[in-house]
Amino acid sequence: MNVTFLIPVCNERDTIESLVEAILLQRGEHASEVASYRPATDIRILFVDDGSTDGTLEKLRALHACFPSVDFIRFRRNLGKSAALAAGFARAEGDVVITMDGDLQDDPREIPRFLAKLDEGFDVVVGWKSVRYDPWHKVLPSRLYNAVVARLFGVALHDVNCGYKALRIDVVKNLCLYGDLHRLIPVLAADLGYRVTEIPVTHHPRQYGVSKYGIERFARGAADVFSTFFLTRHLDAPGHFFFRLGLGAAVLGLLLMAFGIAGGSLFSAGIVLLGLGLVAELIVKQHSMVKSRDDEIAAYICEEHIHDRPAGLRPPPEWTKQESTRAKAPAKRKSQPKIPKPKAKPGG
Repeated sequence: MNVTFLIPVCNERDTIESLVEAILLQRGEHASEVASYRPATDIRILFVDDGSTDGTLEKLRALHACFPSVDFIRFRRNLGKSAALAAGFARAEGDVVITMDGDLQDDPREIPRFLAKLDEGFDVVVGWKSVRYDPWHKVLPSRLYNAVVARLFGVALHDVNCGYKALRIDVVKNLCLYGDLHRLIPVLAADLGYRVTEIPVTHHPRQYGVSKYGIERFARGAADVFSTFFLTRHLDAPGHFFFRLGLGAAVLGLLLMAFGIAGGSLFSAGIVLLGLGLVAELIVKQHSMVKSRDDEIAAYICEEHIHDRPAGLRPPPEWTKQESTRAKAPAKRKSQPKIPKPKAKPGG
């Protein structure tokens, strides 16, 4: 099994070297802890530097020079976790992609359990931080968010936004990430028909650096849930949604006018703005499907350091472009049937 570890980082200079060493130890050291664990035969660690300013870049350059399995790309400025994951997914190779945070709060010793769970037939395995070492103002909103998402989308997960995940390569190649949709990767995968499950994982307190997420993430998270709910149910027939919404608004407006209550126009204006927002989401979704997201993100990449990979860590055949680049042999001309010559008539 060939595994790519995808790790977005922003100002994590003090943790990434220890994280690399801990991941490389998982090539077989903890195999005895999980009976069905098959150790990875090839490991690639791909960092995405999301605009770090604390010396993370210099540390990544040193690790790339020291370890053949360590690669990294760097954005000119901070673009966010969804953009970092999208860039990494476009460059992912092998059989499995494991996403982790770069702050050492995710324990690499859980890697064998992730791979063993994939061997049971699942396509996406999400970590569940059953015991979290985060401030209460992060834990409580996160639990509320997870409960709403689980109920709304029907995914039986306790921690849908956990950054510690294992995904099969075909899953990441079919995901379309933009905005802040990294929070809903399990929901998007389940909507595509992939099998999603979770495992409890160990969570460690942050020892270095500070959290990169402020209170504005709550508003963005709620907006992503709303738009994803709309897109997963009404992408093919948005008129059904707008018809029900418009009919309800019209009936309510008539009732308000019948009772002489003002405010109907303001309410209708809000409904119109809501509809315009959803139409905009449709346009963005279609644009992202037609134009490669990686083409847009590539404009912000100023460095890309990739080692030559062994043959065992190349993408599966279905993701290569051999068919389009392979020289086509000239078609053989069909031999024409021979026409027998007419026999000479006797006495002619």
